[in-house]
Amino acid sequence: MTVAADRAEREVAVWQQMSEIWFSFKPRLMEICREFDLFPPQVMVLRTLDEPKPMREVATVLACNSSNLTGITDRLEDRDLVRRTSDPDDRRVKLLVLTEAGQELRQRVIERMDVAPDTLGDFSDEELAQLGALLEKLKPAPADA
Repeated sequence: MTVAADRAEREVAVWQQMSEIWFSFKPRLMEICREFDLFPPQVMVLRTLDEPKPMREVATVLACNSSNLTGITDRLEDRDLVRRTSDPDDRRVKLLVLTEAGQELRQRVIERMDVAPDTLGDFSDEELAQLGALLEKLKPAPADA
């Protein structure tokens, strides 16, 4: 096996491990969704809206098209969690803005989601720092870079 092939095989194996870990936490996400009567895309919208954002930007974060986001937004609006407003700098652009109830729910959802799994308690401080640094390298570059 060549060095390049060995490297590619290791990359696939690591990616599979990461996918397995991500999928192992899906029941936790679904539990949080049930607790707050939300669907996963709605949770993603709430997490994304740390400030008013154009609907197009939110759709990009969710990796969906505008019509899908419209349906998600409609359901969040029905619960008075978000509202659509025109961008004061460009009235053609619709911004998604959290209502007061949306801000409160967003905070509660984030508090629940940000509870670290027990398995991280098995890591030393050095291992946690290493893992954090490695995960930071995996972050995609900002779209506007």
